[in-house]
Amino acid sequence: MSVSINWDKVKTYIVSILVPLVLGAIVGLLTKDAMGYEGLDTPALAPPPVLFPIVWSILYTLMGISHGILKANGLSTRDTESVYYAQLIVNLLWPVLFFSLGWRLAAFIWIVLLDILVITMAVRFYRKNKTAGLLQIPYIMWVLFATYLNLSIYLLNR
Repeated sequence: MSVSINWDKVKTYIVSILVPLVLGAIVGLLTKDAMGYEGLDTPALAPPPVLFPIVWSILYTLMGISHGILKANGLSTRDTESVYYAQLIVNLLWPVLFFSLGWRLAAFIWIVLLDILVITMAVRFYRKNKTAGLLQIPYIMWVLFATYLNLSIYLLNR
């Protein structure tokens, strides 16, 4: 029995996964010296700093897989692409606002925009492919949790 590999689809998945992972890593490297997370008053549910890069690596991978599902199967549209890249840009700019600039309130407003974009993206992905949409549930949950953390940190460190 011979298995045929569609190398175009493999390439699409690899690129779709690498784009958010690499961009996230670049932003992480650019903002790591400005983070100072340990020096902030944080709420009771705040996870240890070591957890963040692990969670984001998983979420960026899931995001890439979902995007890859749509791209590799010809399901990607202007609507799915625009919300995907909009949420990715908003996502990548949040650490700059929160950590590098220390604009905690502006970062909170920004992350609320991210919440809206991520939920919109998940719904649009789900309408095209159920798996692509469902893979975004952890991202939705984490960003909503991050919204709570952002607001709590702002309020505790005013």
